[in-house]
Amino acid sequence: MLLELATPTRMLVTAEVDEVVAPGVEGYFGVLPGHAAFLTTLAPGEVVYRSGQQEHHLAVAGGFAEVRPERVIILAEHAERPDEIDRERAERARQRAEMRLQGKGPDGSAAEIDFARALAALARALTRLLVASRS
Repeated sequence: MLLELATPTRMLVTAEVDEVVAPGVEGYFGVLPGHAAFLTTLAPGEVVYRSGQQEHHLAVAGGFAEVRPERVIILAEHAERPDEIDRERAERARQRAEMRLQGKGPDGSAAEIDFARALAALARALTRLLVASRS
């Protein structure tokens, strides 16, 4: 089946694949050729696609996926290959998000926190670190 994955700024993947696993908002879902059609919103997470025995990993942050029997189209807000991820930057983002979730500002002082935003930042950072470790 054909996988197309694009962001607002670039086409990241156009490939014939045997399987796609992606992070839907209600959990990860897998797609094989001939899958029933559906449309879903994506959560931050790892997209894995397989061509033969070769697996490829991408970090995505939100977007939409359209599944058809012979095609998967992913329109991601942001997506990166493992070799494009700056691990140090992702680690700093993880640390900042964890500090926010503890109710602390960047300088360690108490701060009012938008927990939903901090959780989303933590999910993005953890995904980027996971995918970066795959390279």
